[in-house]
Amino acid sequence: LHSAVTRIQVQRPGFNYTFAHICILNNDKTCIVDDIVHVLEELKAARSSNRTNFAITYPITHLKDGREVYNGHQLGGVTVHSKDRVKSAEAIQLTYYLQAINSLNDMVAEKWESIFCDTVELFQKSNRKVKMYPFTSSSLKEDFQKTSRVSERYLITSLVLVVTLAILCCSMQDCVRSKPWLGLLGLLTVTLATLTAAGIINLTGGKYNSTFLGIPFVMLGHGLYGTFEMLSSWRKTREDQHVKERTAAVFADSMLSFSLTTAMYLVTFGIGASPFTNIEAARIFCCNSCIAIFFNYLYVLSFYGSSLVFTGYIENNYQHSIFCRKVPKPEVLQEKPAWYRFLLTAKFSEDTADSEEANTYESHLLVWFLKRYYCDWITNTYVKPFVVLFYLVYISFALMGYLQVSEGSDLSNIVATATRTIEYTTAQQKYFSNYSPVIGFYIYESIEYWNTSVQEDVLEYTKGFVRISWFESYLNYLRKLNISTGLPKKNFTDMLRNSFLKTPQFAHFSEDIIFSKKYNNEVDVVASRMFLVAKTMETKREELYDLLETLRKLSLTSKVKFIVFNPSFVYMDRYASSVGAPLQNSCISALFLLFFSAFLVADSLINVWLTLTVASVEFGVIGFMTLWKVELDCISVLCLIYGINYTIDNCAPLLSTFVLGKEFTRTKWVKNALEVHGVAILQSYLCYIVGLIPLAAVPSNLTRTLFRCLFLIALVTFFHCFAILPVILTFLPPSKKKRKEKKNPENREEIECVEMVDMDSTRVVDQITTV
Repeated sequence: LHSAVTRIQVQRPGFNYTFAHICILNNDKTCIVDDIVHVLEELKAARSSNRTNFAITYPITHLKDGREVYNGHQLGGVTVHSKDRVKSAEAIQLTYYLQAINSLNDMVAEKWESIFCDTVELFQKSNRKVKMYPFTSSSLKEDFQKTSRVSERYLITSLVLVVTLAILCCSMQDCVRSKPWLGLLGLLTVTLATLTAAGIINLTGGKYNSTFLGIPFVMLGHGLYGTFEMLSSWRKTREDQHVKERTAAVFADSMLSFSLTTAMYLVTFGIGASPFTNIEAARIFCCNSCIAIFFNYLYVLSFYGSSLVFTGYIENNYQHSIFCRKVPKPEVLQEKPAWYRFLLTAKFSEDTADSEEANTYESHLLVWFLKRYYCDWITNTYVKPFVVLFYLVYISFALMGYLQVSEGSDLSNIVATATRTIEYTTAQQKYFSNYSPVIGFYIYESIEYWNTSVQEDVLEYTKGFVRISWFESYLNYLRKLNISTGLPKKNFTDMLRNSFLKTPQFAHFSEDIIFSKKYNNEVDVVASRMFLVAKTMETKREELYDLLETLRKLSLTSKVKFIVFNPSFVYMDRYASSVGAPLQNSCISALFLLFFSAFLVADSLINVWLTLTVASVEFGVIGFMTLWKVELDCISVLCLIYGINYTIDNCAPLLSTFVLGKEFTRTKWVKNALEVHGVAILQSYLCYIVGLIPLAAVPSNLTRTLFRCLFLIALVTFFHCFAILPVILTFLPPSKKKRKEKKNPENREEIECVEMVDMDSTRVVDQITTV
């Protein structure tokens, strides 16, 4: 396999590049290859010459030239005899290092990586007993973007399901008052806003990434609820009013709360899109979401509002809600076939002037269900204790999960499942989890290496690690020559330069030491490095992060000034400090906005209840997503930011209606709040869940995290809106006792009469208004 890889050729005009042309070179101008390759070559030579005394030790072995090399990250699944002699190994890892010094070299290296993967896969076909997992520098990027490609047909399925259910939710048996077109146009409004945001991002040079898959679902939860709330407000208006008056009533009733929740979205996602957020993917996601939400608000005001007016005129003209054809009078309809009568069923005829209190929209299934059954059931005295008990169980499980929250730093969580990244990381975790990555231990100042006390300090710092150290090898070298390690400075340094580093088996340590000549030609060691490897268990990521923190604290307090480094530390360190930043900033901004808006709303108790509800929902979502094996990574943090807004979106109108209600009992106002806003919440929830279901089938870890988080947010919020809040509000503040007003003797009742005169000069009172 190694020979096949080194023979790979990249054809360019006039020249064929091989591994030897683009590899990173040693000091002796040869390609750097893993030490395990040299071990295998020596093992092959020993077998061909029938030598049986050749042995490989683990995790440090000796080559033919006497060099000590670490092979813990190159041999996996190792079984050893006594004295660390390797009996067998289940896995070998080979790494090839390529240069990227200019654009041509970078292009050739990228092509070489592509051919490398094909070569390994071809080699796999001819050697089926051996499993091979290739991985390159571009694999993670390709596999991250692959999520978008594998999600396409599932997203189309989701769109079809949401369209179907949105139309059904806005339909009713009455062909005049049914509004199926508004269901479709509401979804079209959300789609237009999402496409507008995508277009702006593309025009401004933004780059697409797979986290954008969550934006349509963010818009679906916010945009559809706004349109359903407007439709619900339309059902509350009087049919004898003009379309303009009904539309004005709809905007006055629903757009205030929709404007406030939109402002909340813009603030929380705006903070996430600010420079305070260090994760670029999160920042771009929040920026795109802000643009989409802003345009959705404009489109709801203009496009959807106009559509509502259009369907209002269709209803006023007694036309069919789908075909826009005028519905015939009952006497004409009786002469038509049954299927015709079924399609053109309407509750009242065109010339009916009945203005009774009975609402003609109660034939809508969801309105009828909430008003006739659910509102009475959830406020029943015998149901309340079970709901409270269920809430305590919910808090208990959420707390259990919350205490187990872990930050996700596994890159395989953001890529598609059937990819090279998943296969490679799975194999690496299985076979190479015994030891940590090689950690560089850098002493960045001149110290007294010849001083025995300093020697003891350095050895103490590296104690417990598997060490590849020039310092320890040099001290052992002196001891073998029966020379004291506490030599004078000049003798110590001269012996190091002229004897130790000149020996072939130690010559490679010259790359680990930097010498400097002073003005008096005295040579000094100004900096040096050693390599450490820690023994780890299965939870390697957590242990590695703890190890990093321990070494970092030690470097601040030790006598010897050193730093530790491994390329994986860059990701871990940045991720650990950044993963919670968007959520933390968004929570702070949400609380800030809720606090200051308390002085603007009619009753500050609304904001108190809203804050408690958001805290309860977020606490539950974090706890249950941990129990569902979802870590706190970039995707889940973005979902939690969305969860704040989704909860406010659904609960704010409900709480506002209850808190501002006067005179009647708490139970009466709970029922009223559910009747007024429950239908819109239920409609948007059903559409949202149906849209999420196909996402669960996408073969990608990113969409799996997205589905689980969004599903939990929707479910927990729905549970609070339809169970927790209706029960708790019936026995907690605010009080609904009727305030006794002092009667003023000067108060009087004024009656204004508007009279209409018909053709026969008969006076009829048309309207009486009491002031």
